[in-house]
Amino acid sequence: YRAPTRLIDRWMDPDWLIRRARAQAGATWYGGEAYPDFWPNLGPDIFAAFLGEELEFGEDTSWAKHGLASWDGRPVFRLDLENRWWRAICTMAEALVADAQGDYFVGVTDLHAGLDGLVSMRGPETLAMDLFDHPDAVKSAVFECFAVLQKVHEKLLAISKRNLPGYSDWMNVWHPGRAFTTSCDFMGMISDADYREFVEPELKAQLAWFDASVFHLDGPGALRHLDALLELKDLDGIQWVYGAGQPTAAHWLPVLQKIQDAGKCIHVSVIPDDLPVLCAGLKPEGLMF
Repeated sequence: YRAPTRLIDRWMDPDWLIRRARAQAGATWYGGEAYPDFWPNLGPDIFAAFLGEELEFGEDTSWAKHGLASWDGRPVFRLDLENRWWRAICTMAEALVADAQGDYFVGVTDLHAGLDGLVSMRGPETLAMDLFDHPDAVKSAVFECFAVLQKVHEKLLAISKRNLPGYSDWMNVWHPGRAFTTSCDFMGMISDADYREFVEPELKAQLAWFDASVFHLDGPGALRHLDALLELKDLDGIQWVYGAGQPTAAHWLPVLQKIQDAGKCIHVSVIPDDLPVLCAGLKPEGLMF
């Protein structure tokens, strides 16, 4: 079976996705707590696409066109069940669930609400200026996005659970309840004061609503917010992503120890040479490589 000729079909064709899911599961050995997991994926800007943003696709990722030109006169953000990107994700998820029959887990797609969702609509440079020029509009929009996130998560989790119980997503960490991998990659561009004003209130609302959560902390530029994240009593864990071109996990042992000392779980990617340092310096409880 050859891959579809058209790029968009390689992203969205249900039969092709099912073949990929089964090929991936069949070619992989799953040890320890690993399990076969395949999730419908249209790229990291899909949440904004549910709210009217348009997507452009490459071979390995997609990106938003930053179509929200102004805060003036914009509609309130709501989930439109007839939105073509929403219908596409649901169709993909339902096809995978119908095929899986318990053979593999069908995870929830990658959802970036909050400021990351607004970055998809406005672009990072424009949103950075919005924090100064339109702070109230940004704060209102962030909480509108949260309301949409709740509906999206509930509906996609319900589809997934027709196959197997529990929650999983792109991070391949299973939880029996309503869990979520949350993030704010835009944090790397803003100060601690801006994090406290624009990120933390909505993030706290997220963490209170979900049963369990891991924060995807992406890159050294975001580390200045680690202490603030570790203060959040409802946050269960941190995924530390040190980023391309950076030293691997063993170099970041003090960061990982700080996370453990705060009582949070850790998810981090490693290379074999990291393991002696990490196994000696970290407790095994709540640690996932």
